[in-house]
Amino acid sequence: MNSSASHSRSDLPGRAAEPEALVHFEPLSALWLDTLLPIEAQAYTHPWSRGNFQDAMAAGYEAQLLVNQHHELLGYFVAMTVLDEVHLLNITVNPAFQRQGWARVLLDALSLSARQKNAQWIWLEVRESNARAREIYARHGFAEVGQRKNYYPTPEGPREHAVLMSLKLWT
Repeated sequence: MNSSASHSRSDLPGRAAEPEALVHFEPLSALWLDTLLPIEAQAYTHPWSRGNFQDAMAAGYEAQLLVNQHHELLGYFVAMTVLDEVHLLNITVNPAFQRQGWARVLLDALSLSARQKNAQWIWLEVRESNARAREIYARHGFAEVGQRKNYYPTPEGPREHAVLMSLKLWT
């Protein structure tokens, strides 16, 4: 991922160009963890830990941050490449910036990166109850292809099923 690539919300349909909306991608580094972890905790009932992110970086997984010109973290993703497939492990839009099209920007960046690696597929799991995320993925071209039973922990006790989704990159 080219960290010098810039995007603006004007790239999104129906959005006017706003100079303050310029953003860029940069790789996740340990310096960002103190900023990222509170966002992760706010976004999820069972957030990734510092160790999860450190392990992902140590394993060489792609971990990209979407940052605006004010150095605010808009969102991020972590993805693992195995052979000709990319598995999206974590994608998060900062709750303070949700519903502004940033999930689409993150998914576009992930798709571009996967294509540059000649990946054939992107795979992900999403909570069965997360209708909003499932809709975002579907609009991006992901198809629901299966279910992982009792995949996610829940605050109430019983585990929640995951919906397995995939995106075919090359036809």
